[in-house]
Amino acid sequence: MNAQFGCIVEDCTAASDESRMTFPEVVGKLMSAGVERYHADLVRSEKTYFLPGGESRVIPTDDIGRVPAAAFAAASVEAAVKAIQKGEIDYKAFCEQVMDAGCVGYHVHIAGQRVVYYGRGGDSHTEYFPGTR
Repeated sequence: MNAQFGCIVEDCTAASDESRMTFPEVVGKLMSAGVERYHADLVRSEKTYFLPGGESRVIPTDDIGRVPAAAFAAASVEAAVKAIQKGEIDYKAFCEQVMDAGCVGYHVHIAGQRVVYYGRGGDSHTEYFPGTR
């Protein structure tokens, strides 16, 4: 694993937590570093970034300070996605809203251009990158 990969994923994690970078900007930067996908665990407050060869790096994130709701509400997750895309909320508020909707984490598939949000019981909502569907 190269040092550039580590620096880029650390910077993208901090930039998201601090709302210094939008999701499309983060994805672009991760693509340039060769990142294939990443997983955000909202309960453990960490993101795991994966390269195509299987190498990975776990980066701590800011604690959201929430316990996810027991029931997963896909419509509420979708509403939070739309709000952050429009710039109506920042990343922390987005995380709070999806956790209130029962989301415990999400997988970003850069190559597949989609994000899969999931709840405790395995319920999920797939959101495709804007302009891909």
